[in-house]
Amino acid sequence: MVFSTTLRQVGFNARLVDDDAENTVRTLKAHADGLVILGGADLAASLMRAGLIDEYRLYMHPVVLGDGKPYFQSGLSLALKPLDTESLTQGVTLLRYAPAG
Repeated sequence: MVFSTTLRQVGFNARLVDDDAENTVRTLKAHADGLVILGGADLAASLMRAGLIDEYRLYMHPVVLGDGKPYFQSGLSLALKPLDTESLTQGVTLLRYAPAG
């Protein structure tokens, strides 16, 4: 699935969701037999507000960037509890958190 408000079509093995991402994810979670993994700051913020995120996986890369879209947008308050930390290749660290509330 590709969540986008700007794309008009996607590849043959994908489905475009251009509206109501929250209900689509709610349905996916209810019927999925495993993990539902997604990415993107705007989509994450929308699903965060709706309480649809069970776990956050943050990948810390050993690079300094000067700009970009923040993953946690301003105006959102989020309490997290740590679940796990894992060292990956090339110095990348995976940080796993769950909502605390």
